[in-house]
Amino acid sequence: MVPTEDFPYSAGGNYLALVTPTATREDVEAALRGVVDPELGSDVVELGMVRGIEVVDGVATVHIALTIAACPMRDQIESDVKRKVTALPGIAETRVEVAAMTAEQRSELMAVARRRARDHADPTTVSPLTRVIAVGSGKGGVGKSSVSVNLAVALRTAGFKVGLLDADIWGFSVPRMLGTSARLEANDDRKIVPIDAGGIQLVSTGLLVDDEETALMWRGLMLGKALEQFLRDVAWDPGLDYLVLDMPPGTGDIQMALARLLPQAEMVVVTTPQKAAQKVAARVADMARRSYMPVVGIVENMSGFTAPDGTHYDLFGVGGGQELADDLGVPLIARIPLDPMIVEGGDAGAPVVDTHPQAPSAQAFIAAAARIVELVPPAADETCTARIAVLLEALGEESAPTGGKVDGTGADMG
Repeated sequence: MVPTEDFPYSAGGNYLALVTPTATREDVEAALRGVVDPELGSDVVELGMVRGIEVVDGVATVHIALTIAACPMRDQIESDVKRKVTALPGIAETRVEVAAMTAEQRSELMAVARRRARDHADPTTVSPLTRVIAVGSGKGGVGKSSVSVNLAVALRTAGFKVGLLDADIWGFSVPRMLGTSARLEANDDRKIVPIDAGGIQLVSTGLLVDDEETALMWRGLMLGKALEQFLRDVAWDPGLDYLVLDMPPGTGDIQMALARLLPQAEMVVVTTPQKAAQKVAARVADMARRSYMPVVGIVENMSGFTAPDGTHYDLFGVGGGQELADDLGVPLIARIPLDPMIVEGGDAGAPVVDTHPQAPSAQAFIAAAARIVELVPPAADETCTARIAVLLEALGEESAPTGGKVDGTGADMG
């Protein structure tokens, strides 16, 4: 039997063996549409920054043309390209070849940016400069919300401006964990204003219902619409460095809607050391990659318990997080130990990172946040286009006596 796209199996004796698909050039291009220029708000493919793609023997080579050779966004763009492309099946390595645009190419890029700004309003109110970290899991009960809350607190403690979206529409628990019972209200522009919860901008369906015991009996379509509203009708601060999303477990409507609405989103997968949990977590990672959402890394929660006398107990097994990270080719960001203070802090609205920052569990969360910042750094304050604007302004003063500013080809940029 010859494998086909609809039936990717090959015959082998008396059984069928799955043929692992290999990413094509078209797959790489689709993944690159998730690499967004944070200042122009469009992807590198639409902006014409991708000048070539080759896929040979599991190695993808992507040729990127930046506006100027000394682009301060270069490292971020290269890192984003590598994460997006290497997440594809069959891609073992991604090489990024960078060159500077010609004056004509820069002019074309600016024309595309102007046309897009005119014809296509930004689909969400989340700034392209905001890094989006979706915290997901394959199943419930692995402590995903505790991880989301404490990661957000650790990022805030590190000096970043942080938002937290409780996207677990049915199973909201973040408001209690952050100790707030305030209600969401709209501003004069009829946009929902996030609640300030200890310096974190928070939005949750738990801040809309009468009490936290109210059941939301919504079907899948309504779940996707709720997420869409939280991204399009919320007055998110454009200065947010990170937006952490506490995702519902599984691979359903919310996850698929997120990949469509926020192409810059990247996923952190939470699992426990148990083999069964690890295999379920692999499914959410597979969903993310099929949606061209790179997996940043793995957090192993409930990673053993150390008693007061120093005796260590691996209550949920050993090694599941590391094995999953190895299988996916991503780092194990942290092992979070079992700690009663995490549970107590969640029930009391006092996250352990805030109340007991020296505790081993808090230190693990702080280290995880630092690793995420290392892997997904905040957008640079000085961007390529901003630097070009300064250069062109200087050139315009010399070569455009009428006061009009010019681009690299002499065309009016006004």
